[in-house]
Amino acid sequence: MHISAYRKIAAVATAALFVSFAPGFASSASRPDQDVGPRPFFVDGNEYPSQAAFIQSGRRCGTYRDAEQIVIDEIRAKAEMEMLGINSATAPMGGTINVYFHVINKGTGTANGDIPTSMINDQMTVLNNAYAGSGWSFNLVSVDRTTNSTWYTMGYGSSAETAAKTALRQGTADDLNIYAANIGGGLLGWATFPSSYSSKPNMDGVVLLNESLPGGTASPYNLGDTGTHEVGHWMGLYHTFQGGCARSATSGGDYVSDTPAEKSAAYGCPTGRDSCKNLSGKDPITNFMDYTDDSCMYLFSAGQGTRMNSQFATYRYGK
Repeated sequence: MHISAYRKIAAVATAALFVSFAPGFASSASRPDQDVGPRPFFVDGNEYPSQAAFIQSGRRCGTYRDAEQIVIDEIRAKAEMEMLGINSATAPMGGTINVYFHVINKGTGTANGDIPTSMINDQMTVLNNAYAGSGWSFNLVSVDRTTNSTWYTMGYGSSAETAAKTALRQGTADDLNIYAANIGGGLLGWATFPSSYSSKPNMDGVVLLNESLPGGTASPYNLGDTGTHEVGHWMGLYHTFQGGCARSATSGGDYVSDTPAEKSAAYGCPTGRDSCKNLSGKDPITNFMDYTDDSCMYLFSAGQGTRMNSQFATYRYGK
């Protein structure tokens, strides 16, 4: 990672992405941030007794990270940034992130998940185009391929995920590890937040359904922006609809002041949607951190860029 030096410090958090696929794709699931623990999950204002209950409800989007824990995380992060002297003025504006790409398959050939190099290169192009406006770029350092039928269908939080990451992960906190596989449970992908690194460094990174890469079969999520969205979490961003309409310009929600409040996740490409009427503008359906189709999303806000800079400087650089 090429960026000005910053001191070390960290906390704890995790995100996950689930999606129901369009008709014609042989899978169905949900697309929320995921929190681990026995307490209830609150999704779009609805309470579910467990993760399983949420998935079984048939809802495809929302957040598994409850509002109370996010508030705790953000208070801690603010204190840490103040201690380090990191803010929007002092955080470096972007940098180059090294990427280690891990292809997990069950045999040779695309049908067995051994995706071609062309799809990986196209995914890197999508990431670089998406983050260019925020000053970040991604350098593909290496690609490795592992044949392991158990890891190939690993689920979120499973022993297979732990084993795969423990064996394959490279680099440090400021290096991005991407794992592509036919992940289980109908998941589209998941990621870890920057503040998770100190407690579980081996689990750090982004996991993607291989067919969500550009040219894959997971339409309408096959243009590579599942990768963009998940890397956004890895860089410290919440969903644009985090917290619904109950947010202010400086706290709550996604903790970014220039993304309009959004009552719930948007799907497809609902132009003109305004789910929090008379608050802060129409829903940010084109933002990479919403849940619209890949073809609909194309931007990060300036405030999201600032948050990525400060989160990276606080939790990732030099660790």
